[in-house]
Formats: sequence, C-alpha cells, structure tokens
Amino acid sequence: MKSITKTITMSATALLISAAAAAEDAPIIERPDFHSATGVFDIDALEALGRVSAPCVSPDGKRVLYGVSYESVPQNASNNELWIMNIDGTGHTRITHTPKSENSAVWIDGGRRIAFIYPDADGNPQVWAMNPDGKDRQQLSHVEKGVTGFLFSPDQSHVVMIGSVKYARTAADIYPDLPKATGRLIDDLMYKHWDEWVTEIPHPFVGTFDGAAITDVKDIMADEPFESPMKPFGGIESFAWTPDGTGLVYVSRKKTGMEYAVSTNSDLYLYDLSTGTTVNLTEGMMGYDTMPAFSPDGRYLAWLSMERDGYEADRNRLFVMDWATRTRSDITADWDYTIDEFAWNPSSKSLWFIAPHQGVIPVFEIDLASHSVNKLTDELADFTTLAPVDEHTVVTMNHSMLRPNEVFALTKPTAKKMRKGVVSVLKQLTDVNGAIFAQLTMPSVEKRMVPTTDGREMLTWIIKPQHFDASTKYPALLYLQGGPQSAVSQFWSYRWNFAIMAANGYVVIAPNRRGVPGFGTEWEEQISKDYPGQNMRDYLSAVDYVKQNEPYVDHARIGATGASYGGFSTYWLAGNHDGRFAAFLAHAGIFNTEAQYLETEEMWFANWDMGGAYWEKDNAAAQRTFAQSPHRFVDRWDTPIMITHGEYDFRILASQGMAAFNAARLRGVPAEMLIFPDENHWILKPQNAVMWQRLFFRWFDKWLKCENK
Repeated sequence: MKSITKTITMSATALLISAAAAAEDAPIIERPDFHSATGVFDIDALEALGRVSAPCVSPDGKRVLYGVSYESVPQNASNNELWIMNIDGTGHTRITHTPKSENSAVWIDGGRRIAFIYPDADGNPQVWAMNPDGKDRQQLSHVEKGVTGFLFSPDQSHVVMIGSVKYARTAADIYPDLPKATGRLIDDLMYKHWDEWVTEIPHPFVGTFDGAAITDVKDIMADEPFESPMKPFGGIESFAWTPDGTGLVYVSRKKTGMEYAVSTNSDLYLYDLSTGTTVNLTEGMMGYDTMPAFSPDGRYLAWLSMERDGYEADRNRLFVMDWATRTRSDITADWDYTIDEFAWNPSSKSLWFIAPHQGVIPVFEIDLASHSVNKLTDELADFTTLAPVDEHTVVTMNHSMLRPNEVFALTKPTAKKMRKGVVSVLKQLTDVNGAIFAQLTMPSVEKRMVPTTDGREMLTWIIKPQHFDASTKYPALLYLQGGPQSAVSQFWSYRWNFAIMAANGYVVIAPNRRGVPGFGTEWEEQISKDYPGQNMRDYLSAVDYVKQNEPYVDHARIGATGASYGGFSTYWLAGNHDGRFAAFLAHAGIFNTEAQYLETEEMWFANWDMGGAYWEKDNAAAQRTFAQSPHRFVDRWDTPIMITHGEYDFRILASQGMAAFNAARLRGVPAEMLIFPDENHWILKPQNAVMWQRLFFRWFDKWLKCENK
C-alpha cells in the first residue's frame, strides 16, 4: 500500500506556517447580529443560531472544551470556533479566531495543551496542537491526504489517525495513454456510497508522538481492501487503545464487493503494536459490533453489538468483555431498548448510556454487577454526548423540538439518596442562543396517546403555533419520519424543524408510528417487510384522531411531508389517503421500490426491509412489498405534490424524484420539483437550505392557507 506520509523539510515547514498565517487574515464567520422584527421564529432566526458541539472535560475535571459554529448565508459556508469554560459554567472564553473550522478538539499533555484538526496550507486537514489560551499553534501531522480523526494512546506516545487509501482503479491505471479519460470501470458491488464514488477507503494509521510531531506513520491495515472506520458514519469512536498502550482495538467489516453489500457483520480487532499481529475479538458475533471503550481501571472492554447479520436497525446491545479472560456478556439482555451511545463511569462499576425511550432520549446508568438500569433524566428533551467528570457527574448536551443543543452537567445522587427518591441535578452550562430566543415567542409541544387500528396506543407529538388560539382554525402538517427506524423524539433539526413549521401557522402532527425505536423491540421491528402496512395505518389513525379530537385543526387543510422513508410514505399516501390531505411534499423519497432495490448501494438494507428481490416469485414478503410500491397507485393521485431531491444522493437516486414528478404531471396533478445538483441525501449548503425552507412554505401556504382556498 502506498505510504500517505510526506517528508517535509524545515524550509517547507516554514512555508506552510507562513501560508497558514496568511490565511488567518481571511474573513471569519462570526455570530450574526440578529434582531427579530416580528418575535416569530423564522428562517432568519434558524440560520442565526449557534451550533454547539463536542464538550470535552479536562483531565483534572475543572474545565470543559466545546465548539460553536455559525453559518453565513452570503458566504454559503460555516465556521466552528473553540471555547473553554469552567466546569460550573463560568468563565466562557473563546480561544480561536480563524477563518476555517477547528474540529475534534481534545485535551492532551495532562490538560496543558489541546489537539484538534485544522487544514494545512494545502487545505488538507491535519492534527494540530495549541495551548489552552489558543497560543503556540503547531502542526503535528503531515499526512498526504489529510486526516479526519485521531486518538492518542493513554501515555500519548502513539496516535492513531484516520487517513485514506486508494481503492478503485482509475482510467489512467487501465490505459495510461488516455490521461483525460474519466470512465469508471466497475466489476463488483459497493462502488458508490451515500454521496460518493468509492475510489478511496479509510484506514487507521498509527504514528509515534514525541510531544512535538507525529512521525513513523504506519498503515496498520496495509494491503487490506477493507474500511476502518466503516463508511458512511464511522469515526474515531471506532478505535480504543488498550490501557497499557501496546494495542489498538478497531472496528472493521472485512468484506468487499457483493459480500460487503449484503452484510452488516463488523468485528472488533486487536492490533499489537510490537508484533504487528491482529486478532478478531468478536469472532462469531454476526451483526454490527461498534464503539469499543475500555473501562478506566483497564479490566473491561465494552462495545455496542447487534445480533443479526444484514439488519442495520437491530437492537444495539451493550456488551462487556473481561479483558483478562476474554469472556463476554450482554449486560442489557433484560432491557428491551436500543442504545445510541455510552461512556464508562470513572468508577468502572457502571456505565452511562443514552437511548430512545417513550418519545424522548434520556440518560441511563447500568450497574456492571447487577445489570440494573436507572433512568437519570426526566426532561422533555433528547440527550446526546457523554463526557464523564467524576463518579457522579457527566457533561452532556440536550435539545428539544424548541431549542438546539446546549451543554449541561448532569449530577446523579448517591445510591442512598436515590433510594430516598432524590433525583439527578441538571445544570445548564452554556446559553449560546439565549439572546436569540429571548426575542422570540416559541410554539408549544404537547403529547397525545392515539389509539391505533390494532388496539395499541401511539405517542404522537402535537406542536402548536405561538399565541395559539383554540377558537381559530389552523392548517396542519402530518410529519412522516425517515429511517425508517429513527426516533420521533424531541429531536432538533435544521431542516425538518417542527418549531419553524408551527411558527409559520401550522399545527404539526408527529406520530411515533410502528417502526420507530423507544417503544420496545416488537414495536420497532414490526415495520420490516411491512412498508405499506401497519405504519401507514398508524399515520392515518393520527390524522383521524386529530380531526375528531382537536377542533382547531381545519379538516380541509391538512398536508403531509417527509424525507427518505418519509418520502416513500408521502408517495404512498398520495395514492391511498381517501381525501384526507390537501397537499404533499416529498424529499429524497422512494417512488418505485423495484427500481430502488437495484439502485441503492447497501443491499443488506433492501434485503431486510423489503424482504428480498422482486424476482423471487416464491418470496411472499418481497412480493407483498413490491406489489404495494407507491408508483403502482399513481392512477389515484389527485392532490398537489412537490418533490425535492439532490443529485449527489446515491442512497435514493434523484431519478426516483424525477419519475414521481413526471408521473404527477402526466396525471394532470399540480406539481413542482426542486433538484439540487450539488446536494446529497440532505441539504447542507446554507443558501440551498434557505431556498429549500422558502419553497417548502411557499408550496404549503399556496395550498393550505385560508386565503388560497
């Protein structure tokens, strides 16, 4: 495998430093000077919000490092800056003032320095270090194509970095005499992923660190055509140094092509630095194995594990391995929910974790010995990130449908106090967006328990406009969740934002229909191989319940909208709604499931959720899925529909949206289509995001607001 390290002379280093210094004079995207003229949460307010990320506690437990990013619509870009505060939330100090984002910041050298990722003079992201006051910035790594993550060993003598290696042949490799040829010759599956052609894959590179530079960089998977971390979402959480620093545990799915495309069987591997040998720690565990983390006392290795190969939405169990004996156990065997992330309590006697649970995502603690689980938070909020301080306190973040992330300190009571009913203490440490929300009157969120057609109850969120007046008739939007197995919790989204929908005068109906996590395994798994079944009846139950029980909703002015599987749901309901809806909007949705089966890249997803291939005539589950494809009901389409899609979406190709638009127009149905040539499954660029929001409300206002009826 070709080395990705550079040999850089002292003179070249000087040039890099000089170029980097010159770049510091470029305009910096700062906190906008936002003043609301209306007191209503609108697109301008949404774009003005600071986005808080990555709290990291100093080794002495006295300070917290975190990031705040802002977007600039005129510059069509964003910038993340680093801040430090005291553990009690005082002394907020900004330590960077640069035109490009500092990311992945952590404490090193016992808290005397901070390491982070920042572009070098060539624009490649590298590992840098600086003092906690932001001074004495030094570039530590010089990796040819840059790095996307890093993790220092416990004694900081080594560091693993995520780099990339060549994977696919180029035209020049095949025919060197055709240097301008652009054709891609493909002979196996998994040639694309989400929004990219797979020409390179990530590999872990281990280097020696002497406090000033990272040298002797080595690809520990050299000549292996496998990913580590795994695309598309894997990061530095895929690695864990052994307590003595002599080994590195990493996550990989050691498969390629067809085998990769149909399997989710990843494993944890232990690489020995001294011998260069690798051992599979999870041989025989057939689903995803991810997020390895050693206990502070070094006795145990914990990780998240799914049981079944090919099922990417399987329940995430929390496994623990005794490092001395290599025996492993599922400590959540008796807990029927899926875990998002976890962190060891510094005592090594328990673990904190977060998991969807009854419409929210709380913080839990599980005892290592008894396996008993305690819920530590009762807030109407979703928690994310766990950064331990001491045995009783963890720094975290939370958000809701009405507020984006802020940093909090969660302190749990002692066991004795917990038995007496004492609850955890949650203290807010940052208020990055307080000045903006102080100018606004926000919508409100309420919970309803909706009866379903099979005799169950479904938690459904109702979001009402600000200054709600029960005597007024409001238009409504039914929100259709993507995933399909993604929680309809108290999530905050910068695109599918319930607060801004409600602030624009809509009542939002957000059901936790069949298939979402947080209500037990049976509820979540019901949707598999039943795409057009019970979950669609759940949606209609929610709409019918609102029409019968919420008199402020105008029955004639209800729309439906969603993305991805929510887009599929939109298309399906367009042909099966019996007049319940007056307008639709679908983003990145599946229109033709037969085409989708062959167009998507992760075949394990299609095989599990759809039941198999459409040519398997004896496969009843697959035949039921494809017989109910949304495109088969176009003859019933009679309701205005808008379609949006990104051309870099390789999960659900933009041709799905184009086909749906053409079908609507050929049927004489009022339709619009918004295609972004430079976006993927999401809409990420600031100006495109603003455009999408404006057209979203222009469309629904046209068909659902009173003055247009």
